[in-house]
Amino acid sequence: MARALDLVGERWALLVVRELLLGPKRFTDLRAGLPNLGPDVLSQRLRDLEAIGVVRRAKLPPPVSSQVYELTEWGHELEPVVLGLGAWGSRAPFPDGDARLGVDSAVLALKTLFDPASAGSIDEEFELRLGPERFRAHVANGAFSVSRGAAEDPLAVIDTDPGTLARVLWHGRKITAALRSGDLRIEGDRSAARRFLALFPAPTPAPPPAAATAPEAARAG
Repeated sequence: MARALDLVGERWALLVVRELLLGPKRFTDLRAGLPNLGPDVLSQRLRDLEAIGVVRRAKLPPPVSSQVYELTEWGHELEPVVLGLGAWGSRAPFPDGDARLGVDSAVLALKTLFDPASAGSIDEEFELRLGPERFRAHVANGAFSVSRGAAEDPLAVIDTDPGTLARVLWHGRKITAALRSGDLRIEGDRSAARRFLALFPAPTPAPPPAAATAPEAARAG
């Protein structure tokens, strides 16, 4: 554990890894996904992660030809670590205010909170549209996979934004209300889409801190 934290324990390092789990990104895309991270610190974290072999630079093919950052094979091995931390942290009380949820964060939250037991024998593919981004989402054999890009023949298309998705799945907003307002749109099989959205239940809250016993309270005083 100490060795791992020496490598990726610097502030923001694992969040940079998180932003690259779904595919390569340009520097500007990483900045958009991590709006509270300054460009100088982001540049330093990318250099650090390159130096240890977690991240590498690549170039998109023409006509784009942009420089991007992507995870190495070793870097991709951090996915269960990032998802595990996400699952653990999701049980803590939600912070005050309306925290901004990025597109990649929303998609990775689905991977974090997927309930295999509820999936049963479902074998269905969906397209998830979050703003301009498209994702192929496939549930089969009690497993959930998702990748960037449009689905070829989805059973349904779910079109919304990350904030609405989070509110519908985990913060009590009714799907019917979101559909009526237009914040959530479903094309295709609505029943299948609702079934799909039910596969990502809210996490069980962590137990509250135990009240201090009388001797502990006396020592604290």
